[in-house]
Amino acid sequence: MHKIPVTIVTGFLGAGKTTLIRHLLQNPEGRRIAVLVNEFGEVGIDGDLLRNCQVCDEDEAPATNIVELTNGCLCCTVQEEFLPTMQVLMERRDQIDCIVIETSGLALPKPLVQAFRWPEIRTAATVDSVITLVDCEALAAGDLVGDLPALEAQRQADDSLDHETPLEELFEDQLNCADLVLLTKVDKVSEGDRTRIEQWLATQLPRPVKVLGIEGKAISPDLLLGFNAAVEDHLDSRPSHHDHEHDHDHDDDIMAIPVVLNQGFEPKALVKRLEELAASHEIYRIKGFVDVPGKAMRLVVNGVGQRFDSFFDRPWQLAEARQTRLVVIGKDLDEAVIRAAIAA
Repeated sequence: MHKIPVTIVTGFLGAGKTTLIRHLLQNPEGRRIAVLVNEFGEVGIDGDLLRNCQVCDEDEAPATNIVELTNGCLCCTVQEEFLPTMQVLMERRDQIDCIVIETSGLALPKPLVQAFRWPEIRTAATVDSVITLVDCEALAAGDLVGDLPALEAQRQADDSLDHETPLEELFEDQLNCADLVLLTKVDKVSEGDRTRIEQWLATQLPRPVKVLGIEGKAISPDLLLGFNAAVEDHLDSRPSHHDHEHDHDHDDDIMAIPVVLNQGFEPKALVKRLEELAASHEIYRIKGFVDVPGKAMRLVVNGVGQRFDSFFDRPWQLAEARQTRLVVIGKDLDEAVIRAAIAA
């Protein structure tokens, strides 16, 4: 049978990877897409956002459309979870047109691509392309990421990285492996800044790669899929600062605290409370779903550092409990204190 084409989506925290994949699932143009999500924390927020994009087959359980890896790092646990997950999907390749893997915001793409050289995978799947998302607004401000302290701290929990490596090298690794670079949040910068950043990115790429600015709108699958690059066969042309590195230690102080509450919240009051919580503790991310009394829609809350945004994504389903479910990611956190502060 044919090999399943696999698209790897990478990029720093907050660059828009989940939004891109959600748009892809909402506009598949007849394609049957399986998604693997690398999630950090016990409550699968990103995976749930994708599962509930309202395009899942009504005759098929949503959980079978998206496979979540809740282990915190896709690359470093590839032996335990990635291989059996891929084997299950490969057994169904007559029902799947393509696979999209959303890496964590800290993952290196190259170690993941190397896994597609394994005999257990090589005969049934191939890496169609690597797509790297870059935050244009952050670059315009002189940064590589919108919230640098949050990303630096979360990096300590990623076993695929040298924790002393400069952030610039991680950024270069993601660019070096790309077949397409998507420049996000271009609508938040001036036309001059956008042009300057696009020209600068072109000088950073080791080979001719298209840099495309996007404004958060749905992108045609024809642009994202079907590169036929067979990336695993051409890794020598994609240099990495981490080509000769293997073992690193996790920072056990980085934790993800799931908060599940059978109560509703007024959005502005909750966001203010979460902002105060992030300011008084070493918290890097807060994300999840909120029950808003009197509203038929579920509220999605996403916080990076002390910056929060929210939106209503879909109606509550009759068969699900109207719960507030959040994940708080940070360092040296007291679970009881965090839960009490949110529930107060």
